[in-house]
Amino acid sequence: MLMEDGLSVIHLLGKPTPGTDREAVFAAVKAAEAKDCQVITAAMLGHKADICFMALCADWRTLRSLQTALRRAGIDVVDSYVSITEVSEYAKGMPAEMLRGRLHPIIPPEGLNAFCFYPMSKKREAHANWYSTSYDRRQEMMMEHGSSGRKFAGKVAQVISGSTGLDDFEWGVTLFAKSPDVIKEVVYTMRFDEGSALYGEFGAFYVGYLEAIENII
Repeated sequence: MLMEDGLSVIHLLGKPTPGTDREAVFAAVKAAEAKDCQVITAAMLGHKADICFMALCADWRTLRSLQTALRRAGIDVVDSYVSITEVSEYAKGMPAEMLRGRLHPIIPPEGLNAFCFYPMSKKREAHANWYSTSYDRRQEMMMEHGSSGRKFAGKVAQVISGSTGLDDFEWGVTLFAKSPDVIKEVVYTMRFDEGSALYGEFGAFYVGYLEAIENII
C-alpha cells in the first residue's frame, strides 16, 4: 500500500504496561527505521497517554508492522491517528522546494523539542459551512491564517497532514516548538483568525516533549 507521492503518517499514543518488553519496543522502532520510516518519540504529559510514536513512511504496511510490534511488546495503544502528507489547494504558486517539504517533511526540526498533536476539521453548520464558502473567500482566510503563523517563524514548526476519509477529523496538526508556552501562544493567537474562530473544530490535544525512547519506558 504505497503512496503515489508524499508519506503516510501515524500517531500512536500509548502507555507502557507491567508486561512491556523494552528491548522489543526498541527493536520495533529500529525495524521500521530500517524500512525508510521516520520514527520519533515524545514523552507525554497528562493522563491520556505516556508516550507518542509518530511515524512517517511511504508504505502503510510498514506502519502497520510497527503498530503490531509495539502492541506485542506490551505498549497499550490508547489512541491513534492516521493521515497523509499533502499540499493544500491554497498553496498554489509556492516554490517547488516548499511544496516538497510539505509532502516529504524531515522530523524532528532541530532545537524545537516541545511537542503537540491535535486533529481538526472545518465546520459544516448552517451559519458556518466552510465547504459552501467560495474558494476565493476560503483562500483569503487561509492566507490570514498563514500570516499569523509566520509571526512564530523560528519558534514553531508544523506538519499538517490530511485525514479526510482516513480518520475522524480532516487534518492532523503536529507542532514542534521551542517551549510549551510557545505552543500555547501560537494556538491561542491563530484561533482569532476567522478561518479558525468561525470554522475551526478541534479534537483532543496531546502535549509533551521529544525524548529518546530509552528515557520514556
